[in-house]
Amino acid sequence: MQARASGVLLPVFSLPGPYGVGTFGTPAREFVDFLAAGGQKFWQILPLVPPGGGNSPYMSPSSFAGNPLFLDLDELAEEGLLTAEELDSARRDNPDRVDYPWLLETRIPLLRKAWARGRARYARELAEFLEAERSWLPDYALFLALRDRFDGKPLADWPDELRLRKQSALEKARAELKEACDFHAFLQLLFFRQWTAVKAYANGKGISIIGDLPIYVSPDSAEVWARPELFQLKEDMTPAGVAGVPPDAFSDKGQHWGNPLYDWDYHRKTGFAWWRSRAVHLARLYDVVRIDHFRGFHTYWCIPDGAEDAREGHWEKGPGMELVEVLRAVPGLALIAEDLGDLDENALRFIAESGLPGMKVLVYAFDPNGESAYLPHNCPRDAVMYTGTHDTPTFVQWLFSLASPAERDFASDYLRLREDEGFGWGAVCGAWMSPCRLAIAPLQDLLGLGADARVNAPGTSGALNWSWRVRREALNPDVSGRLARITRTYRR
Repeated sequence: MQARASGVLLPVFSLPGPYGVGTFGTPAREFVDFLAAGGQKFWQILPLVPPGGGNSPYMSPSSFAGNPLFLDLDELAEEGLLTAEELDSARRDNPDRVDYPWLLETRIPLLRKAWARGRARYARELAEFLEAERSWLPDYALFLALRDRFDGKPLADWPDELRLRKQSALEKARAELKEACDFHAFLQLLFFRQWTAVKAYANGKGISIIGDLPIYVSPDSAEVWARPELFQLKEDMTPAGVAGVPPDAFSDKGQHWGNPLYDWDYHRKTGFAWWRSRAVHLARLYDVVRIDHFRGFHTYWCIPDGAEDAREGHWEKGPGMELVEVLRAVPGLALIAEDLGDLDENALRFIAESGLPGMKVLVYAFDPNGESAYLPHNCPRDAVMYTGTHDTPTFVQWLFSLASPAERDFASDYLRLREDEGFGWGAVCGAWMSPCRLAIAPLQDLLGLGADARVNAPGTSGALNWSWRVRREALNPDVSGRLARITRTYRR
């Protein structure tokens, strides 16, 4: 990373555009142009994997696949794979929210039309792609084809001969579902081709991409199905224990995520081969990767199967520095440790010994009675300063809805907040002036947006999570110009 730089956090799904969700099309390149005009060096995004339960990218059916909802439909039309009428049918006049039910109902049938027109043209390229990605793609494509056959039922409800991967049943399914498998592989081919082009455009403008490595996968995933040895599973392939966190600032009952836990003994025996391949894959997609829930490498919260909530869990020992060294050894991939939450001395020592930059979050800084490690003047150089993250309230929401009067007064005094200058910009200045080598602000804080623009509220579900979108007119020269001035002022 540069000696002193800054960037903006914006999920791909939050990009503007006419097709109901952000895509890799013109709006993605226009956002890169906006960042460049604002003097930024980083665009941080959320995982590019297909979303799972609750539309969360942290409950994905794959650690390797890309989200086909992000495909640029205009590019497919330019290639003759979609018609003008079909493009019109994909337009959705809902600029503020991703409408997932509508997308799930309409987008895949539309992409099947593109596949029908492109099947012969892409036959050789698809065969080469399947061979290059043979470690994960054939199993993933078959997993989706079977899920389609079973009307979207979760893995736990599949017939035993397929759920438990009986060889004869698999061979029969591969033969019967070849067309469906090729379709899903085709979507992945398009995804990686289009994203590679977007990343190249960003890099050409001096913008590096910060991606995200979700530590866990969904229990309803291709990995659990095809690689059960990676996980702590019972004989029926259901999780023996699931992931979460104990009670914390987000929830007094803790968080019951439901992801299966890893069999770390198995991973050690293989030299963490699956993790190495995962990291190599991520190095193709991103320049920097934020490791989600990094403390889980030290100790992780194990919630017994059948527990009502996370309070019944207990700590187990994680893979430790062995896995960190495997990830650090991957060429061309810088790492950030998501080290938030309640950490004991041992966990803090582990994070320090890893040598990875951690995260400091401004909305957690303003305890009027203590000396927070998140106050900008207390933050170390080798850390990333955030005004907020995808899991926190926006700064304006925190300031006026969630902060106590004493916290609000302290933040206002510390950041010298003024309504005429914009409270969100005050937060950006506070982060940008910190000693940290890198400072990041969610786009919502640049725009001074409140609760309606929050990306996710941990421990909750509903239509407001993972759905916020920015309007195109918000990405204007006034905003980028002000961001550029602040960035110059604080020498980023």
